[in-house]
Amino acid sequence: MLVLIVHFTVKPGAEKQTLEIMRKMVEHTRGEPGNRMYVGQQSTENPRKFCFYEQYVDQAALDAHRGAPYFKQYVTDRLGPLIENITREFFRPAEEI
Repeated sequence: MLVLIVHFTVKPGAEKQTLEIMRKMVEHTRGEPGNRMYVGQQSTENPRKFCFYEQYVDQAALDAHRGAPYFKQYVTDRLGPLIENITREFFRPAEEI
């Protein structure tokens, strides 16, 4: 399994739009055959900070996710311009190491 955690901060005033985009991505992504978990989250301490926690069966499933037309529509075209900074980290569950 492949785990991806994406932390990002959006520009001031973009919080509501970000939540709408995240909800759409959750709706679409959870139906992907290679997706095990996809959760969008907003910080309780800073409303401009968000996180996606994602689990995929393998790299091919993540690649399929990134190649989906809704990924471009929501993440690349709509969310991307709202982001001030972003970090991505990949993990493997300890029981698989």
